[in-house]
Amino acid sequence: MMRIDSYEQLAGVTATSDWITIDQSMIDQFARVTGDEQWIHVDPARARAESPFGATIAHGFLTLSLLSRLAFNAIDVQLGQSAIINYGLNKVRFPAPALVGTKLRGVFALKERNVEQLVWSVTVEAEGVAKPICVAEWVWVIQSSRVNTL
Repeated sequence: MMRIDSYEQLAGVTATSDWITIDQSMIDQFARVTGDEQWIHVDPARARAESPFGATIAHGFLTLSLLSRLAFNAIDVQLGQSAIINYGLNKVRFPAPALVGTKLRGVFALKERNVEQLVWSVTVEAEGVAKPICVAEWVWVIQSSRVNTL
């Protein structure tokens, strides 16, 4: 984990998370919570027989929802803030599917910074897969101890 204690340390920052495994239980739980229970995600037998991937795949939004977990495993930002707020995403793409059993990690490269925002270029990689699973531009708001409107 990379600890950032000053704005000067942010220059050129790239940090990589540990690997996490996408298992069927995680996919099934996400499907139930979101109501997206398409067979390609939740029916391993049918996916083996009918899917072009030969297995179930994680929802793109499941992959996206893991960005927080991956980021906070890779980067510890301590700039005297009271909070870091997820302000949103400028761009998101899912170039390749994440098959069940895939190991994923996040690579976070700082794209822009100022005293109120950090913009990260994020790539979610899959072990042994050439194309990324997800690429995104993610905006964080640095909430100071004073009241700050977004």
